Amino acid sequence: KLTFLHPAETDRQTLANIAQSPDQHLGDTDLAVTTYSMLARQDWLMQLDWRFVILDEAQAIKNPSTRQSKAVKKLPAHARIALTGTPVENRLGDLWSLFDFLNPGLLGSAGVFKSFIKSLQLREENRFAPLRQLVGPYILRRLKTDRSVIADLPEKIETVRYCNLTKTQVKLYELAVRQMRSALETADGMARRGLVLETLMRLKQICNHPSQLSGDGGYSPSDSGKFLRLGELCEELAQRQEKALIFTQFREIIDPLADHLTAVFGRAGLVLHGGTSVKRRKGVVAQFQDEGGPPFFILSLKAGGTGLNLTAASHVIHFDRWWNPAVENQATDRAFRIGQKRNVLVHRFVTSGTIEERIDELIAEKRQMADEILATDGEVKLTELPDDELMQLVRLDVTRAMM
Repeated sequence: KLTFLHPAETDRQTLANIAQSPDQHLGDTDLAVTTYSMLARQDWLMQLDWRFVILDEAQAIKNPSTRQSKAVKKLPAHARIALTGTPVENRLGDLWSLFDFLNPGLLGSAGVFKSFIKSLQLREENRFAPLRQLVGPYILRRLKTDRSVIADLPEKIETVRYCNLTKTQVKLYELAVRQMRSALETADGMARRGLVLETLMRLKQICNHPSQLSGDGGYSPSDSGKFLRLGELCEELAQRQEKALIFTQFREIIDPLADHLTAVFGRAGLVLHGGTSVKRRKGVVAQFQDEGGPPFFILSLKAGGTGLNLTAASHVIHFDRWWNPAVENQATDRAFRIGQKRNVLVHRFVTSGTIEERIDELIAEKRQMADEILATDGEVKLTELPDDELMQLVRLDVTRAMM
């Protein structure tokens, strides 16, 4: 018997009755399914003796200090399994938190593990070999490229789509860089860190569209090199009647993108973000998966990057960059997964001559190192760069940006 412990599937009164007498109501249940957020709010789940606890998208407990991570680790269980395509998203501390759930003590305390990683990084060759030997017996890794696992999965073809800046974008970008250079002269400590993060966000918004920075609501496609490039690409897809997923990290640009693409395709598409209800999520996914359904689906990277099956799409467009390859790969896998019958083309939009192009290079380096231990602690701490390196990173190469 399957029991859903979530109000999206089970009415609240039934859930309340189960919470009052779990042994009575779950006595004949073989499998109980819930969410991380529900688990964190239901203390009674920690009082039951579970035979198995299985985590899907287990990177959800990568931060050991969060409420849901602590709740998961309190669950009594005879056996534990963690399923994830990205055991390490940002840093090797993510791996420690997973093993703190799977086999507490194997990697020592968080402090001991941190010191261990530092010592490995000093090695000249096979830096992470000792760690691989330690965790290897507990990891069963399956790759989509392994034909013995998935015999008929099509290919994934990835490409960078370089975009130019408009004159308006160039002026705004150069102004933001000048303001940052001036402010860095007097900023230090937390104030400097805040300044850097704020400027990086402004530059990313400018690269997307000037209206995203100003908030004026205009969003004329002709003011943004990315909007123009997206229109060109999607005109080709519309002619071939191929569907596309478009991912962005910014919720505020989802509706303007939808308006733009509705004009390009001549048909309305779908959107999904953090404010989309569970019921609505199911509905829009079913609509998109229908052969005659909408031609495009715009999703916020965090809300739509995991847990959805969107194999009706044969194109995945990353309109802006999260700057973390693991997160982007998870989003791409909404289309490139079991059940996909066509080759999947992944288009990553990068504005030439800007910080986006330099970050893209850093991401590529991080992706190349990923197999050292599934992933590595290669996160670039941009806020800690010296002023001269930081300015080199954000500088605008006008010639490349406007070619």
